[in-house]
Amino acid sequence: MKNVDVLVIGAGAAGMAAALAAAEQGAKVLLVEREDRTGGILNQCIHNGFGLHYFKKELTGPEYAEIFREKLEGSGIDTYVEKFVLEVDVKKREVIVVSKEGIEKIHPRSLILATGARERPFGSLLIPGDRPSGIYTAGVVQRLINIENRLPGKRALILGSGDIGLIMARRLILEGMEVVGVVERLPYPGGLLRNVIQCLEDFNIPLFLSSTVVEVKGKERLEEVVVASVDEKYNPIPGTERTFKVDTLVLSVGLIPQVELVSDFVEIDRSSKGFAVSNTGQTTVSWIFAAGNSTVIYDLVDYVTYEGEIAGRSAVRYIDGKDVGKTKVSVEAGENIGILFPKWFDPLEDLTMYIRVRKPIEKGILIVEGALERKVEDLVPSEMIRIKIPKSRINASEKLKVFIKEE
Repeated sequence: MKNVDVLVIGAGAAGMAAALAAAEQGAKVLLVEREDRTGGILNQCIHNGFGLHYFKKELTGPEYAEIFREKLEGSGIDTYVEKFVLEVDVKKREVIVVSKEGIEKIHPRSLILATGARERPFGSLLIPGDRPSGIYTAGVVQRLINIENRLPGKRALILGSGDIGLIMARRLILEGMEVVGVVERLPYPGGLLRNVIQCLEDFNIPLFLSSTVVEVKGKERLEEVVVASVDEKYNPIPGTERTFKVDTLVLSVGLIPQVELVSDFVEIDRSSKGFAVSNTGQTTVSWIFAAGNSTVIYDLVDYVTYEGEIAGRSAVRYIDGKDVGKTKVSVEAGENIGILFPKWFDPLEDLTMYIRVRKPIEKGILIVEGALERKVEDLVPSEMIRIKIPKSRINASEKLKVFIKEE
């Protein structure tokens, strides 16, 4: 049995930032991680591009993680690694952790969920055909190459143009594999423009838009992948099929927030599929907070870190009886808004909103009713808009409606 002020589950970017922020407020903090070291997915992201916002310099994933790892060492935070959270009993306010040493019960005064996200699996895509080996998610391929030093195959096709898929296309080329192309069902790329340029165009890797995989073939190992063009409703168009002879299919078809631990008790946001939270990171269970990709899928780790810090500070405020969650205003998505985070505004904290548009928009006006109007341009669903509004500028008693008016 162990009693702590704040328990943080998950030691990725959000979890480490939350734990440090809570400890800086004087709380007794326990950080639990199922892997053998802190850092989360950053440990296998050896490419650069991290830290430009938070540290004002460009870092690789391991470098970013190491800075926070060093901060943890001198913080007084109790850190568990290779320990798995089996259950969260919301009614008893009890968390059960298992490891090689046995079972431990932890009683936190406040809980922060920084459980991250998982990759969408091949089975969920309902692609017909054989079931050979050689089909991987992009994150698995990344781990095989960057941590285990193993190539997944010789000739690959990538399904999905999300950032990790684009980055792995380049990585496979650099490690000596042949990449015959990246297939995307949307009429525009799903990843950041800089990754399209640096990972595909710079390496002459074809990008097939408005296309998808319609069949996989192979006996023991993948041999062929059939790709077809799709219409506006993403239905394959007969007669457009083409066959690629490959031994590897890499899936970059989206991330799903990890919410299973408390999804029966905590409200899940319909659009993001993550924990519904306020701008303080508080969920619908007052003593439980959440941050990072378990709430919404971010495109930058810097944003994950900022939100982790807010959740850490807010968890301590809650313990100290600072009326966290006493007043909450609904934040509602309107015209042209696909993803909007957070779901509520708590006037204890400034409002930082993260927005993804439903479709590409060349020019428009972003409107937060009663608080902000701002011209925007060249918006695409893959790139998040981050807007910070001081709490003093927000005058809303019931709801804040957010929409983009096209020009």
